[in-house]
Amino acid sequence: MTNLSTTTATTSSDSLLRLAMRADAVLSGLCGIALIAAAGPLSGFTGFPKAAEYGVGAGFVVYGIVVFLAAGLARVRPAGIATMIANLLFTVAAVLVAVAGSAELTTAGVVATLASGVYTLVFADLQYLGVRRMKA
Repeated sequence: MTNLSTTTATTSSDSLLRLAMRADAVLSGLCGIALIAAAGPLSGFTGFPKAAEYGVGAGFVVYGIVVFLAAGLARVRPAGIATMIANLLFTVAAVLVAVAGSAELTTAGVVATLASGVYTLVFADLQYLGVRRMKA
């Protein structure tokens, strides 16, 4: 009797979404830790109040943990859509903060804020592509 052992190559349609969510989570968490660790010097450099640096840093860490855990859910599509929307909202908020012309923000603060908006827009796009690749 012949024993046939077959291994099926599984291609998961949700792999791009999970990867984009995990990368977003890790990078956001690391940025949050850096913001918390360097809140004082960054505050002087960007013009944001030190409390804002701490708050945004803590928010990034919490966001990173939540998104990383959500990327492991069996049904990742709803979490991916929510993460994509959160990134789009952050992009809009970053542009509004930069354009609002707060007198305290330095040029570096405006550039950093707009750069964070570009970062979140890129991840929103990757998450959108990941959601689109999945079967509904």
